[in-house]
Amino acid sequence: MSGRRVLAIDAGQSGMKVRLDVDGAREDLVFRGIHTGGPLLPQLARVVHETQERVGGTLDVVSAGISGLTDRDADADALLTLVRDAGVRGALLAHDSTTSFLGALGDRHGAVVAAGTGVVTLAVGARAIARVDGWGWIMGDAGSGYWIGREALESVMRAYDGRGPQTMLTEAALARWPDLSQAYMALQADADRVRIVASLAVDVARAADAGDVVAEAISVRAARELAHSARTAIGRVRTGAEPVAVCAIGGVFGSATLRGAFEDAIGADGEDFRVVAPQGVGIDGAVALAGLSPTHPLTAAVHRAGVV
Repeated sequence: MSGRRVLAIDAGQSGMKVRLDVDGAREDLVFRGIHTGGPLLPQLARVVHETQERVGGTLDVVSAGISGLTDRDADADALLTLVRDAGVRGALLAHDSTTSFLGALGDRHGAVVAAGTGVVTLAVGARAIARVDGWGWIMGDAGSGYWIGREALESVMRAYDGRGPQTMLTEAALARWPDLSQAYMALQADADRVRIVASLAVDVARAADAGDVVAEAISVRAARELAHSARTAIGRVRTGAEPVAVCAIGGVFGSATLRGAFEDAIGADGEDFRVVAPQGVGIDGAVALAGLSPTHPLTAAVHRAGVV
């Protein structure tokens, strides 16, 4: 309906991007990232209420793509109950792999690899969808910012012990922990340790692009993990030999070394996988979620409540 006010949320661990969309006119805000150790829905409700206080007016629909969304938290009815006082009449919740896909490829078939602090890959075919990884920093997220940062720290400590080659990454670690012998204790005691470790991916990218062989090796291994996830997901939905669009999004792909290695790996074995530029980002996908066609393969992955 004309004038419908959609509040879209792209909820990640590093930050929550929020967009108020009214017939294509938009206003963007940013909030602190979700705290995975606490209940999710109250955090989303707080963002809804704070947004309403800042922009005014009622909000018709809340549409959210959420990092690491679990079945326990995927309760759109419960979220709707928490935000009805903001005028909200409908709520949609989806894993951020869904909104990342919609933002990057829209209605096209293909695969999207979204790699930031964590990583998840989603492939959509003519009749099926397949999600690969996104299992968190303890059990998965191969090739993610956290994975890269963890590899960097291990390399730094190997160099510190004399078990491995020297690397520019030591300078980045020393900037955070002047006494490397105590770094592990400080990191283990820090509640923000996942973000801190993942932040080292920027240092790895910088060192790799400058020719540091340790950082280059980490970047290439990460790229191969990410390409392997994409190829696996595509294999689960592909029905023929048709060309497949692959989109690589997220801060991890800001590394020229990693991105080049990913593009080399994705096309291995002569497969017709074509790396394409994204048409949008996760927050665009969160907006698109509110208008998703009932016939789209991703509809089954969306949790709905109320009038949307």
